[in-house]
Amino acid sequence: ESKAERSVRIGHRVEFDPSEVKQALGIAAEKLNTYKDMASYLGKKRFTPDSYIEYLNTVFPRTADKKVQGKSLSLDTLSRNAKLAYDSLDSQPGANFAEGSWWQAFNSVTFITDHVQGRNEDNRLYSSWFGGNQVRKRDALKTAIEFADAA
Repeated sequence: ESKAERSVRIGHRVEFDPSEVKQALGIAAEKLNTYKDMASYLGKKRFTPDSYIEYLNTVFPRTADKKVQGKSLSLDTLSRNAKLAYDSLDSQPGANFAEGSWWQAFNSVTFITDHVQGRNEDNRLYSSWFGGNQVRKRDALKTAIEFADAA
């Protein structure tokens, strides 16, 4: 999805066409309804401790760190950001909603990407909306749905 597909832009040098704006806003409303459906679905599906660790490892993959090579996947072998997400699972804002669900698991990732990663607030915001963390959150949602389907 490109940046152009996520925005509505009306130039000052063209005649205003309200039907174009309505169409663009209709697409946004449709996407919001799809997101609502995904949230509802994830809120009904439960994760296990092992599946949550596997999910975090998929979203925040381990690096080529020699200390974890050859070891089985566990909390100790997760990447730094995956451990941050793991630690925030029960303390993130809204953690009490759909506890133990893939919705809570997904939100632990969004909390870390939106509020913890990055050098400062401006960098976090830019990365969250347009940069690498925007892609990571989209992929994390897709991955959470895949794990929920398997649950």
